[in-house]
Order: sequence, then structure tokens, then C-alpha cells
Amino acid sequence: MVEYILVFLGAAVPALEIAIVIPVGIVRGLSPFWVIVSAFAGNMLTVVLLIFLYQRMEQWYRGRKGDNTEGESKRQLRGRKIMDKYGVAGLALAGPILIGTHIAAFFALLFGASKQKTIIWMTVSIALWSIIFGVVTAMGFTFFVKD
Repeated sequence: MVEYILVFLGAAVPALEIAIVIPVGIVRGLSPFWVIVSAFAGNMLTVVLLIFLYQRMEQWYRGRKGDNTEGESKRQLRGRKIMDKYGVAGLALAGPILIGTHIAAFFALLFGASKQKTIIWMTVSIALWSIIFGVVTAMGFTFFVKD
């Protein structure tokens, strides 16, 4: 039980997220189903919190950057290109691989997406990627382990 709580907490941390936590949990011998569910819940919790606290974070971010900005960072440029070309859905679906789920949600809101649309697409994206990471890891791990 403690290990699944650690999976939940690890997935909630922006630096770790589902791409790292799910494979590690499955390779450690935990149930792929419960690892996927725990990681999804942990990641969604902090993404939803970020979305609801966006206005405060935006004020903090703009205050931190001030008027002396030298343009957008590489992550911002990558996020803006995806958002301009594919919309919220593209940013949310590409986020876990390219820039992380938390940053993808933040950029979606920063670039003008509604909170509702961002929550819907981030939920779809995190669920989809959780399943992909879980299934691929479980299948790959069982491929190498011979009975």
C-alpha cells in the first residue's frame, strides 16, 4: 500500500510525472493496473490544482518575469507552436512527452484556453499516456522475464 502512495506522490511531482513513475512502479513488481490508477490520480490532482490556481500563478509568473523579458523560452516557443497548430487538444496530448503535463496545462491557459477545455483535454491526455506507459512497460517487462 505504501508503494502505491509513493507512486501517487511521485506522479504528482512535476519533475517526475507519469512517464517516469509508471515504468518504475511496474518494474519494481507492483500491479500495472494499480500503478496506472495511482499515477493518473496523483498527476491529475496537481494538474487540476494548477488549473484552478492559474490566475495567482500567472500573476506570480508575470511579476517574476517583469517587463524585462527577452522573449519566450524554448519551452514556451514549443508550447506556442503546438497550441497554434493543434489547439488545446494537441498541447495536452503532446505535453507529457515534450514539456510535461503541468507545463502543458499552464501554457494552454496562458495562451487563452478555457479552464474547462484544459481540464477535459488534460484528463484525456493523462489517462491515455498513463495507459500507454503502463501497457508498454508491462508488456516489455514480461517480454524480458522468462518463466
